[in-house]
Amino acid sequence: MKLDKIKVIGFDADDTLWINESYFLETEHKLYELLAPYASKEIVADQLYRTEMQNMPLYGYGVKAYILSVMETAIKLAGDQATASLLHQILIFGKEQLEQPVELLPDVHKTLNALYGKYKLIVVTKGDLLDQERKLLRSGIAHLFHHVEIISDKTPQTYRQLLNHLDIQPEEFLMTGNSMKSDILPPLSLGCYAIHVPYKTTWAHETAEAPQQNSRFKEVGTLWDIVDFL
Repeated sequence: MKLDKIKVIGFDADDTLWINESYFLETEHKLYELLAPYASKEIVADQLYRTEMQNMPLYGYGVKAYILSVMETAIKLAGDQATASLLHQILIFGKEQLEQPVELLPDVHKTLNALYGKYKLIVVTKGDLLDQERKLLRSGIAHLFHHVEIISDKTPQTYRQLLNHLDIQPEEFLMTGNSMKSDILPPLSLGCYAIHVPYKTTWAHETAEAPQQNSRFKEVGTLWDIVDFL
C-alpha cells in the first residue's frame, strides 16, 4: 500500500465505532421467546431474515425497518393469534433497542484522536437518519469528524457521489469498517483504499468474501492497528 496520498479516512459507525449488532441479536432472542408457542427458533429466524430481505428495498436499514419486519414475521407465524398485545410487545422491543446506550468499541477515542488533524475524518454509515444522528450526538466523538454521511445503502455509486462531494480522488480516500460487503468491496471497486476491522458478530446480509491480491486492501485486528499501519 502506498498511503502517502490519503487525505480522508471514512469510518463506518455501527460495529466499527460503537456496538450495534449485539442489540439486534438481543431483540431477536426476545422474539424467539415471544413466538415460541407458534414456531421454533429456527423457523422464526428463517422467516425473519426472509422478511427483512423482501422489505429492504422498501424500508431500508435501521431499527425501525427491522421492527416492521419483526411485526410482519409475527403476523405470518402467529396468524389469527397475533393479538394487539403481542404486537404491542414487539413495539416495546423496538423502543428498548432505540434507547440502548451508545457504547463505543475499544480504542475508538484513542484512534480518532491520534488521526485527528492529520487527516479529515468522516462517518459513512447506513441506517435510520434520526437514530444515527442521535447515536452520534450521544457518542461524545462527533466533534472529531469533518463530515457525516448517513446513506440508504453503500454501493459504488454512493461512494462515487461521496468522493465528488468531498472533491477528492479515489486514491485519496481510505474507508474503514467491519462489513466486507458495504465498507470494503464498494470503495475498492473505485480504486479507494479499505481497511477491514472485523467485529465479533456480523449480520448475514453483510458478509462477503475478502478481496484477493488487492494492494489497496488490509485487514487488521483492532481499530488502533490503523494508526500503526498508517
